[in-house]
Amino acid sequence: MLSKRNKRFKRAVKPLTAVLLMSMVLAACGGGGNNQSSDASPSGTASSQTGTSSGASGLKPYEIKLLWEGSAQKDTAAIEAKINEYLQPKINATVKITSLDFGQYDEKMPLLIASREPMDVVFTAQWNGYANNVSKGAFLAVDDPNGPAGNLLEQYGQDIISSLDPTFLEGSQINGHTYGIPTNKELAAQGGVFYRSDIADKLGLTEQLNNVKTIADLEPILKTVKEKEGSAFTPLFLTGEENFNSHYMAQLDYLGDNAIDGLIRKDGDSTKVISRFEDPGYMSNLDLTHQFFQEGLINKDAPTTSLGVTDALKKGNVFMVVASMIPGYDKETANALDMVGKIKMLNIGPITSSTSETAGSMLAISSTSKDPARAMMLINLLHSDKYLNNLINFGIEGEHYVKVSDNVIKAGPKASDYSPGVAWELGSQFLNYTYESEDPDKWNEMKKFNAEAHKSPALGFIFDVEPVKSEAAVLINISKQYAAALNTGAIDPSKAQEWYDKEKKNGLDKIIAEKQKQLDAFIASKKISR
Repeated sequence: MLSKRNKRFKRAVKPLTAVLLMSMVLAACGGGGNNQSSDASPSGTASSQTGTSSGASGLKPYEIKLLWEGSAQKDTAAIEAKINEYLQPKINATVKITSLDFGQYDEKMPLLIASREPMDVVFTAQWNGYANNVSKGAFLAVDDPNGPAGNLLEQYGQDIISSLDPTFLEGSQINGHTYGIPTNKELAAQGGVFYRSDIADKLGLTEQLNNVKTIADLEPILKTVKEKEGSAFTPLFLTGEENFNSHYMAQLDYLGDNAIDGLIRKDGDSTKVISRFEDPGYMSNLDLTHQFFQEGLINKDAPTTSLGVTDALKKGNVFMVVASMIPGYDKETANALDMVGKIKMLNIGPITSSTSETAGSMLAISSTSKDPARAMMLINLLHSDKYLNNLINFGIEGEHYVKVSDNVIKAGPKASDYSPGVAWELGSQFLNYTYESEDPDKWNEMKKFNAEAHKSPALGFIFDVEPVKSEAAVLINISKQYAAALNTGAIDPSKAQEWYDKEKKNGLDKIIAEKQKQLDAFIASKKISR
């Protein structure tokens, strides 16, 4: 389950090819939503029933193509068969599951969108191009009665409406419409690290770790790991997206896609939009990370690796990774990686809530879907049907997991053949079983965690890139030349000035002005609505 629940553990960038690919994608996708499907009702009927076998009456068979971000699983076909056996009496549909690895998702998704690949339900998030993809017409508005798909949420998503905190739906809208259904999960984030507690105990580092307050405090601990465990062991594994300048660590609210400069602080009250290069915390983290890199504490392939943080930990030769923390996440992660008792988490920094959380994990309906209504029926069931939700997340009872009690499970004999670890992507986590090694009160603890968060002044706002999409496309490409290498410490922080200068020459001021204009209007509208 160690993936990336708001921005979790992903995206490796290969700069040169990524720049060329994005250029082609933006050119191919610039036509907005003109190719959206116009068949809003399920094939064969306009019935809106999804919860009983009568809901399938008159519906023609349909295969729902579901795409999520995560590692391929050996027993996916067996899970599909079980899902389909259950789904057919309900909505006369089958499901075809496809997954893209964490290191490949952001590279391959733009190509699938540009080629108009037939898809139905697609994972998306604010941090992986949600707003940009909406502007390209990749996803359908699911709550627009005048749109090509009609108000799918109202017709086929009543369980979503009744169970999901309204903050989620409000915080994921673009121009007043919903293009992705958020996962029902945490509404906040806290920066921190996972570390190998068994290694820490062996090296006598546990007390030191318990006293860590800042990123800088990690340095002597990582140096000890390097000295005692040798060159075959990586003290700190970073990727281009999971590093000390990830939004949950640096407390940066980019108001949309992180690749488009212009932000406010999540942990403050100012609504002035600034460049990342004007934020002292961001610049300080560049210096510190570069120092760690030069000291040999970070994996040398950090800017380019396609290995997700999940898989890096699972390999067994990594001591520490950066992560966004929530209550009980260390035990959840240890279960997913079959490393119970070997992983602990260390919180660093405040608990904050921003649109990165409300829109940090969503299921969208592709504009290439041939049956958007059936796609919405599936999403609705993932938010309401406990059996289906746990089947798709944990596999088959008696094989991939064994029940300890009604809501508590332990690993089954075939757990290693199906453990996708993407419950944070699929429906409602409040339907999820908990493992016996986890706190059975985990979901109540999550509610407390949400309540303690400092809310970003821009909570609920997502930048509409359309007025500056040409400038944004250029800045995205420039970002791919520098971001991964700088944020993982692989190149000298002085290169940040070169990056900043290129942005300034290619429309940064215009983008910041547009972000400020939209944010001011959003805040004003909230005051009026009160």
